[in-house]
Amino acid sequence: MNLSVNIAGVTLKNPVMSASGTFGSGHEYADWMDPGKLGAIVTKGVSAVPWEGNSTPRVAETPSGMLNAIGLQNPGIDVFVNRDLKELEKYTVNVCGKTAEDYIAVVERLSDEPRADLLEINISCPNVKEGGIAFGQNADSVFEITKKLKSVSKKPVIMKLSPNVTDITEMARAAEAGGADAVSLINTLTGMKIDIERRRPLLANMTGGLSGPAIRPVAVRMVWQTVRAVKIPVIGMGGIASAEDALEFLLAGASAVAVGTANFNDPLTMERVISGIGKYMERHGLDDVSMLRL
Repeated sequence: MNLSVNIAGVTLKNPVMSASGTFGSGHEYADWMDPGKLGAIVTKGVSAVPWEGNSTPRVAETPSGMLNAIGLQNPGIDVFVNRDLKELEKYTVNVCGKTAEDYIAVVERLSDEPRADLLEINISCPNVKEGGIAFGQNADSVFEITKKLKSVSKKPVIMKLSPNVTDITEMARAAEAGGADAVSLINTLTGMKIDIERRRPLLANMTGGLSGPAIRPVAVRMVWQTVRAVKIPVIGMGGIASAEDALEFLLAGASAVAVGTANFNDPLTMERVISGIGKYMERHGLDDVSMLRL
């Protein structure tokens, strides 16, 4: 069976990758599993300069998921390149920023980095020059930031879409029009949890990003819609915890999938997802993963 997939000219040995922010740079999980077994490792978001992140508490468990308001804490591109980006296979580097110039600085720095195969752009970041609205919540902003990054990037660019919009297909089409090589979705849904005894929000940031199994049906629906709205590859994510979950996205038309929150509960989740996809294909007489798409 052929499990390999091609994303913007980059061949992955299988369609399963880590979701940004849940797998570090891959080395953090090496004591439990071999990161080289994955189709790709998607790093935690990296910015032009170090970000401290939000105040604590910034993680809360919810039924069938979790809320996080980490605030994209990271050491910045210099430390990331010199310390974290090591010799592992198929790195997809997640890029974040507060202005277009922030994104451009990181993309330019990574363009000649041989260990970065793909760049995933987190456009759920707040655009400080536009009053804090996320880049990914306005189609014109999606188009403009994509176009600017494609003009300087020597690597394929994946735009990671926010689900906190009225029409996900509008954002996907804007990314495609701006030159995106692929899109990934969904990022977290905005949520909130209140401590009823203390009578205040549990997270210091008040709101956070909801992830985990609770969001999977929403994610599958948005992937289904997006696949039918654009011609570029779609990477699906959101609540995948098993091979059966991943297969929903692949059947919906995703070219690859990413596993996130489940890694916190079980570091071997992605290995089981890869194995389970293969067993499903064997059971159904499919010899190429591309045959899964409905």
